[in-house]
Formats: sequence, structure tokens, C-alpha cells
Amino acid sequence: MSEETKDRPSHFIRDMIAADVAAGKNGGQVVTRFPPEPNGYLHIGHAKAICIDFGMAQEFGGRCHLRMDDTNPAKESMEYVENIQRDIRWLGFDWGDHFYYSADYFERMVECAVKLIRMDMAYVCELTQEQWKDYRGIPTQPGRESPFRNRPAEESVALFARMRAGVFPDGSLCLRAKIDMASPNLHLRDPVLYRILRMPHYLTGDAWVIYPTYDYAHPIEDAIEGVTHSLCTLEFEVHRPLYDWVVQTLGFDPVPRQTEFARLNLTYTVMSKRKLLELVQGGQVAGWDDPRMPTLCGMRRRGYPPAAVRAFCDAVGVTKYESLTDVALLEHCVRDELNRTATRRMAVFDPLKVVIDNLPADAPAAFGIPNNPEDPAAGTREVPFGRTILIEREDFMEEPPKDFFRLAPGRAVRLRGAGFLTCTEVVKDASGRVVELHGTWQPMTEKVKVKATIHWVPEAGARQVEVRLYDRLFRVEDLSATPEESDYRDFLNPDSLKTVTAFAEPSIAGAQPGAAFQFERIGYFCADEKDSKPGAPVFNRTVTLKDAYAKAQGRR
Repeated sequence: MSEETKDRPSHFIRDMIAADVAAGKNGGQVVTRFPPEPNGYLHIGHAKAICIDFGMAQEFGGRCHLRMDDTNPAKESMEYVENIQRDIRWLGFDWGDHFYYSADYFERMVECAVKLIRMDMAYVCELTQEQWKDYRGIPTQPGRESPFRNRPAEESVALFARMRAGVFPDGSLCLRAKIDMASPNLHLRDPVLYRILRMPHYLTGDAWVIYPTYDYAHPIEDAIEGVTHSLCTLEFEVHRPLYDWVVQTLGFDPVPRQTEFARLNLTYTVMSKRKLLELVQGGQVAGWDDPRMPTLCGMRRRGYPPAAVRAFCDAVGVTKYESLTDVALLEHCVRDELNRTATRRMAVFDPLKVVIDNLPADAPAAFGIPNNPEDPAAGTREVPFGRTILIEREDFMEEPPKDFFRLAPGRAVRLRGAGFLTCTEVVKDASGRVVELHGTWQPMTEKVKVKATIHWVPEAGARQVEVRLYDRLFRVEDLSATPEESDYRDFLNPDSLKTVTAFAEPSIAGAQPGAAFQFERIGYFCADEKDSKPGAPVFNRTVTLKDAYAKAQGRR
């Protein structure tokens, strides 16, 4: 284990691997793998698995393979493969030379299937899918043997060869393992290993008309690649006996060790790739990278730093128990990272004009304001100053209550980095709405007693920018607790996106796509990586400044 991780809180997977290494198992080597199916984009749930798979390999000086689980060509594409690679690299991990496809092993898997048949451990079955499911039975009662279970091995070998050659129609025959029709685990009741499916594969084209099932392919792939620790989510625990049966029956040595951990469930979020695809196809979101989506590309576009996502996965921990994690924890991790790293800028969303009546001719034309008070090395930027500035309308009240300390008639406030402002006059329109304030200015060198600091932008040179105010995609905390007859789309948040125009200090025009900012006193924002243009950035709200998680923990 590296020095960096010795003092980190441990968990059962880390302890297991440490014990294996200490015992010299597999020669002390640690090889893990992350095996996504390329039928959608990765989401925050996958991030937890990535951090565990790649993280454990890093901690113990091993390696982690990236392997596309592409045994179901009906839903898979190279588009998904390429974006999976991009997302993993963005998250901060790399697989080096160890990138594989399940399709790389199709020929080897056929050889293994023939071996199983000759060992009388597999047979070609002619039951339809509905029939063999019926024969399989239920966990509390034994299943029934297929009438083809005891056909001679050579006959099954010949039939399997003809299956591969495309002689039979789709779904008419399948290859099944011969295990135990009385097992309480349905996955051991002669599971299907191969099915006939005439579907072009994005890599192999029309070369194959039979495809292996995941439960058959996955353990073989792990064994071929020398994976020592096959880490997967808890729903695969019931599949583990079949995983072990495949590698042990085929005689692989050493045998990979499968271990399961609880998957990540997040409030106000769906994690099903099928449901996320439905949202994309139904137009409820603007693509897989919509910043409201829990996909990694959506989070990247929204401005979530990869370090914050990794910190969140670490904070969630690794357990065997299913739970629902509050999305506020993820947002807390994002704020914590951005507070240290995001560049500060000032922007006004609901502007109120202020005219400074006493501004002397020798007043500063600009003020140097820190780019990030948390990081002195970030330096300062020059913000122009003049007779007319814009402030947030909510920072002024004509008749303020006792607990309001911002600007009011006769009251002074500190302007961020630019001295003091006292309100002397209120100008209203015919309807009585405040449209303009007048005031006097005093430099920072004078002693003025104030209780509040407000942000501002110069009216001259202020840049109008499009800002997208993203909120949670769903309005229900736990979608799994909604009525069974309801559709998850019934709970979409109609206010998950609002678009406004803000006025920002002139330097904002130079924001590069993907750059992170704190708009002071408002929130954290990111220059959109797709829609921003040179000199005309578009901003996505990453998170607000309010930290519900930290408040609940008594930290703020």
C-alpha cells in the first residue's frame, strides 16, 4: 500500500486486497478491471466503481484494465466507447496499454464452449426462451431438466458448429451449461451460454451470428487477462457462483476472485441507463451531456471538478449495504473544491443603477481585486470603476427591517474592493418602482462603519452574458419510493432550467470554455464548453453558494 493511503479510512475491499498481497497471493500482484457495456454514457454511479477499480490498483502498485463488455450488439456503438474513454480520463484515471473488448475473445470463448460440451458440462437446447424459463422454475422448487439435456456431446458439438455457421433461425437454439436444475440459485439452473442473434456488431460486423451471454463471457475475460480481483456491484453477488463455476470448470489458474460492493444511489436522480436514454430520446433533456443529467459528461459540462467527484466517491465509502446518498454531499464536495480553485468575478443578475454624485476627478479608474482570496498565487485583476455602477436590486431596501444590513437611504455599505457607498437619493418611476439610486463614495482609506459588503459591476463596459440556472432534474427525493403505477418522468422538475441575462465585469469576456468561476455572493458557474464563443461565453450554474450538507453537519 502506498504511503499516501496508509492513513485513509479503510474498507473491506482494501482490507481484503491488503491481506492477499501480504499473503503473497497471485505473487503479490493486483490486477483489477472496469468493464462497462458501451450502450450509454457513464454516470455518477459508474464513477464510484471507477474510483474503486482504478483506485485499488493504484494503491497497491497494480494495474486496472478497461474492457468494453460488448456482447449485446443491439445496443452498443463506438460513440459510447469513445465517450467512456474520455470520461474515465477526465476523472483522472488511465489504463495504459490495457484496453480490451469482449469481442477480442469471441474465438477463445467458442473454444471454451466446445470444451465444456466435450466435458459433458454444456449442451445445445432446443427449448424456446419461454419454455426454458418455465422449465427453470422458481427458487423454492426444483426446475425440470430440458429434454435435450442428455443428448450426446458430439451431437451438441455438431449443432453448436451449425449455430455458428448461421444454419438456424434467431432464438431457435441455444447453448446451456449443465449444472444443477435443483439449485436454489436460479443462475445455476443450466444457464444459457450462447444465443443465436443476427445483429451486426460495431467492431466485427456480420462475422458472428451467435453471441455469448455476460455471465459466461465475463469470467473468461477476467481469467484470460489475469485479473486478480474482479470488483463489481452488489446485484452480481447472486451471479458469483456461476462466475466461479465457469473459471473453475474450464481449469483457469489462477482463478480471479469476485467481490461485490453496494452501488451508488443518489437522491433526486435516476441511475438507469435505460431511463436516461429515454430522457434523451424524449427531449426532456438536451442530450447525454445536458448539465442536469447525472452523466459524467453532463457533470463536466456543468462545471463539476473531477477532484470533487473523486472526493465524493471517497466520502460515500465502500460497503455491502444499499443506501440512498444525499445529493447535497456531492454538491458540498463540489463547493469545497471550487472554493479553493475557482476564479472570482462579479456579476449582477437583477441590476439596479447607482449614480455616484461626488466621484472626484482623481478617483481610481480601476481597482485591483483578488482573483481568489483562498489562493494568493492567483493574483489580482483590474475592475474598471466610474460614476455609474450596477448593484443587485435585492441589496437595497427603501424601508429595511432590523436584520437587513445592506444598502438603504442614508446607510453605507462596502463595495467589494472599491471603497464605501452611502445612499443619498432614491429615484422611482411613475408606478413607484425604484429605478435608480444616487449616492456618495468614500475611498477605502477612510474609516466608515458598515455591516455589509456588496458586489457591483461598472455600467460602462459591463458585459451581458447568458446564464443558465440549473437545478435538480427531479422534484422527488427518492424515486424508488414513488407509486409503482407512476412514470418516473411525472416527477421531472419543471424549474430545472431557467435562462437569464446577467451583467458582468468586462474581464469575463475572456473566459475560456470549461473555466470555473465564483460569481461573488451568488454561486459557482462554468463557461459552457459547447456553446461559449470567443468573447461571448455562456455560463452554467454549477452549484449555489448555500451548502445544505455543511449546514446539516454543523460546519457552517
